[in-house]
Formats: sequence, C-alpha cells, structure tokens
Amino acid sequence: MFAYGIDHLTVDKAVAISKGTLKATLTEAAITKVNDCRKKVENMANSEKAIYGINTGFGPLCDVQITPEETSKLQENLLITHAVGVGNPIEKELSKMMMICKVHALCQGFSGVRLEVINRIIYCIEHDILPVVPEQGSVGASGDLAPLSHLFLPLLGEGEFWVDDKILPADQVLAKHNLKPITLQAKEGLGLINGTQFILAHAIQGLKKMAYVLDLADVAGAMSLEGFQGSSSPFKAILHQVRPFKGSLKVAERIRMLLKDSQNVENHLECDRIQDPYSIRCIPQVHGASRNAYYHLNELVEIEMNSVTDNPIVISETEAISGGNFHGQPIAMALDYGAIAASELGNISDRRCYLLLEGKYGLPRTLTKAGGLNSGFMIPQYTTAALVTENKSLCFPPSADSVPTSLGQEDHVSMGSISGRKFNQILGNIEKILAIELMYAAQAMEFRRPNTFSEILEENFGIIRKKVAKLEEDRLLKNDIDAMITLVKDQAFIVK
Repeated sequence: MFAYGIDHLTVDKAVAISKGTLKATLTEAAITKVNDCRKKVENMANSEKAIYGINTGFGPLCDVQITPEETSKLQENLLITHAVGVGNPIEKELSKMMMICKVHALCQGFSGVRLEVINRIIYCIEHDILPVVPEQGSVGASGDLAPLSHLFLPLLGEGEFWVDDKILPADQVLAKHNLKPITLQAKEGLGLINGTQFILAHAIQGLKKMAYVLDLADVAGAMSLEGFQGSSSPFKAILHQVRPFKGSLKVAERIRMLLKDSQNVENHLECDRIQDPYSIRCIPQVHGASRNAYYHLNELVEIEMNSVTDNPIVISETEAISGGNFHGQPIAMALDYGAIAASELGNISDRRCYLLLEGKYGLPRTLTKAGGLNSGFMIPQYTTAALVTENKSLCFPPSADSVPTSLGQEDHVSMGSISGRKFNQILGNIEKILAIELMYAAQAMEFRRPNTFSEILEENFGIIRKKVAKLEEDRLLKNDIDAMITLVKDQAFIVK
C-alpha cells in the first residue's frame, strides 16, 4: 500500500501503481493536509490583497485583480486557453503516470486544490479513464502547461479520453461513468497545470527502460567478448579499485559474473594477444560512465517526484509564495545528460558489431564460412550505424536552448519536455542496436564451440536460438532482427 502525499515515491513504486500491482490510497493524514491548505486558499481568495494565481490573472496579467465572483471562470479559462498542444497523443501509460505524479504532489498540502478534485483524478487513474495528451507544446517552464491542460481539461467535460484504443469526447465518457464535470474554484486550475509532470513521466519511463538496457548492454558486451575470444584481464577488480567510479566498478563486477566458469575464457588465457580493441577492453569505463549518468538522473527524478512544483506555493494563512518551482531545468539538464549516456551504449555496441565482422582471431569474415556467394551478417551493421547516427543527432541538448514566452514574463524556459521525449527516442534505438549485437554475438559464439560459456550466457544464447537459428546461408534477416528486437523490448533476456 502506498499513501499519496505521505510515503516516499520512487520510480519502481510509480510504475507499480501505474500497472496496478501497488495500491495507492489517500490516508487521513493526507486528507487533513489537503483540507487545511484549501482553507488557506479560500481565505486568500476573499482577501483584498492581490495574491498571484488566487485572485489575480496569470503570467503578464498578474497585475489584474479578479473578483471572487470571477474566480471559477478564471480557472476554467486557464485550462481552455492553455490546451494548445499539437502532434500525436502520448502513450496512455504516460498520461496515467502524469496523473499519479500530480496527485502525489497535490497531496503534499501546499497547492490548495480541493479534495473533490483529487478524488476525481484518483478515480480516473483507478478506472483507466485516461486523457488524450498531445506530445508537443510544452517549453518546460511555468510547468508543462499545454500537456497538463490537456490532461485535466476532461475533468471539466472538455477535451478527450481514451476508451480502449478509441478517442472519445470527455463529456460522453464522464456521463458513462455517472460523473458530472467539475467546476474549478480558486487556484485549482493553476494547481493542476503548473508542474513538471510531463517531463517527469517521460523521465520515469526512460529510467525504467534504461535500467534494463544498461544491464543488457553488459550481457551483449560479454557475449561479444566471448565471440571475439577477448581477454578477461581488463575486468579484474584491482584495476578498477585504483579508479573507483561507481559505474565502472559495477560494470566490471558484472562482466566478471557474466564470464564466470567460462571454458572459452579459460582456453584463451595463454594466447599471445596483448590487447583487445577499446570496444571490448573499455566496457567498464564506457558502460560505467552511462551508469553514472543513470544514477544521477534517478537521484534527481526521485527528488522531483516527491516535490511540489506548482505555483504559488501556499505557506501559511496569509502567505503564498510566487516562485519558480515549476521550472524544469533541474530535470531537463539531467535528461540531456542521460540521453548522451544512452547514446554511447549504442556507439560502443555498433563498434563491437563491426569488430565481429572483420574475420579476426578465428572468426570468419561477416560471420559466415560461405562468404562470397553469401553476405552473412555484413548488412545489419549498416542498420546499427544508421541508428547510432540518428541518436547522435538527437543528442543536442534542448536544455541549452531557451525561447522567451508569455510576453517576456517567462523569459527563460527549460525545454525539458523535448529532453524527455528525445531521451526515450534514443533508448528505443538502443534497444534495436543491442538486439542486433546480441544476434551477432550468438553467431560468433557458435565458432567457439565446443567451448562452453557461463551459465547465464548459455541461457541467453538459448533464448536467442529459440527465435533465431544459426546462419548457415543467406536468408531474409529482417524477420530475425524483428524477433530479436521483440525479445529486447519484452525484456526476455536474463541480465542478473
């Protein structure tokens, strides 16, 4: 059981709540915090003192005070006017993750949104009534205004919901569930659409995927090492203890585990090869650097998941601070770092693919003994090369850019929503690159028989061979590549 606004949210817990394997609930402690904060907002809304977002206009119109009678219309207009997103809808799972993160933030007791509104969002989460949210339109400061407006506009009976794989008008879906549209009150529109939940949802999705991809990259690297019959010396603990980066230590330890009791490694110990190429020898340093970036991003995202990122923040009966907690820069920069880190996993994987094709140290060129008439595995490396370059083009950091908005009131923005989307695009390409490397590595390992490998690599070799047979003569490889990509995306490989 997870308590919104009380317990500490993590990436794994957020994913579990989204999948329904962890029950999330509102406790009395959270309800008390929400209700107490709401009373403060109601008092401020009736005050003659101008308090941003509660009894004033928004952005550059913050100097226009709003009467209590106009409050509801102001909040409704806020969502309607800010719902200007374009492009394809984000995945339904991302919409759900945005809602989970928003509820947790609102239940901290600093936003002033009524319990009724929060309960409605929770109802939608639990019944998979998921809003349609366009992927483009957020600049990642003042929060993810456009996507969050689309996310919560359906609460008012406007906008659209997903119903299975169909898109239906929100009012129809609410009626089907016997739900009436909500009339927003003071600060509630602002509390809903200020925040970094679009960036955050993409970060959570990417981190969950990257955790597996990092482990799988180690497996692919170890299998390529075995196919290349590389040396195990560069993974000795003492080497990495004299340069003790956390990621390098972890990767070296994992490679030792993946090579444990390998007959192939043992038979190669006395060879006269002095050094392996960097794509084999420097796996701990390169994969480890990507792990360091993952650790950093995960740390920052966890802070953000348990923070309040709307504006203003209600502090006391008389004070609501208008600050910049909605600014996405802390996560945007880390996402861009994570994107580069993910991209490098593909860079080095492609180099290992190329290495296995060169025909060195007992391997046939293009990994086929029937070369000439047959091209073998020559061409799939073209695909990894194309994906690597595509990832490089996606590594430009959006957080390094800023375009002023809101008549200059928002004169520096994070563009973090773009960082989050690109992070996941790159990870999707990495899955494809690693799928091809694993296919290559399995073929290379065939030429090292009758040597055996570690138990975990033998198991993964078997997983591949159930879907992709050894290549004897040329055949259509597209089907094999697709089967490998499916295995990776389904996380079918044993990585620990």
